[in-house]
Amino acid sequence: MAEITAALVKELREKSGVGMMDCKKALAENNGDIEASIDWLRAKGLSKAAKKADRAAAEGLVAIAVSENGAGETATAVEVNAETDFVSRNDLFQVAARQIAGAALGTDGSIEAITGAKLAGGETVQDHLTNLIATIGENMMVRRAAKHSVENGVVASYVHNATAPDLGRIGVLVALESTAGDKAALRELGRKIAMHVAATAPLSLSPEDLDPAAIEREKAVFTEQALESGKPPAVIEKMIDGRIRKFLEEVVLLKQAFVMNPDQTVEQLVAESGKTLGAPITVKGFTRLALGEGVEKKQDDFAAEVASMTGQA
Repeated sequence: MAEITAALVKELREKSGVGMMDCKKALAENNGDIEASIDWLRAKGLSKAAKKADRAAAEGLVAIAVSENGAGETATAVEVNAETDFVSRNDLFQVAARQIAGAALGTDGSIEAITGAKLAGGETVQDHLTNLIATIGENMMVRRAAKHSVENGVVASYVHNATAPDLGRIGVLVALESTAGDKAALRELGRKIAMHVAATAPLSLSPEDLDPAAIEREKAVFTEQALESGKPPAVIEKMIDGRIRKFLEEVVLLKQAFVMNPDQTVEQLVAESGKTLGAPITVKGFTRLALGEGVEKKQDDFAAEVASMTGQA
């Protein structure tokens, strides 16, 4: 039996949002395994999901840059972090975020390549950030980035909670491949899909792209929930299959109900738009960067509280 330490309870509490005593019980039931305990809490209805983003602390901006390449386009989304929200309204920081996103267009999209890229003045992105840290007085970093390109078509973008043009707290890119001549209409479609992505945060583009481990994990949770219903095995199997289908409809972009018209899926919207524009449209990929997502807030007074509840004070 694994020792249920204060640190384990604290970690599960932060990841699940569930009360400490329930977290301690979940860990005891699952031999101290964090991920298994999260699933146990979800199966018991004590936690809807484990979302680190709800406790995110990182501030800064997500910046977007787009460039045309003949019949196609390239676009980047870059998350530049700082310590406080105040810095995101600083003109120097906003200019830097735009410059970094622009520099990322000429790289492979990796953090290493972006921080080593040179800006207009000749200094690297990393050197520019170092100088900016000295000027503004807060730590800063390029945390995440994404790059999309299409040979024919557009890479549409959308920024939610915009601080300034192409700068905000959530940045989305949607790559649409098509030979449709009306680029404005294609871009408008892409922007609508990008707004949908900002709102729904899909996990993958298609069922085939979804991590099999995510499906198996959901299946395990659904199986335990179904078994507790006491229904016959044949009925339970149908219940599980139905819930997996519903899960895919919730997390796969092309299978999701389009937020602006729930009567059609995103896949149906794209097919219909292709007929209207006179050329097939393919969604090649998408990226959604939400500022600070996955970064946990520090809770300096929480350790003592956990220790007290677990008898380790």
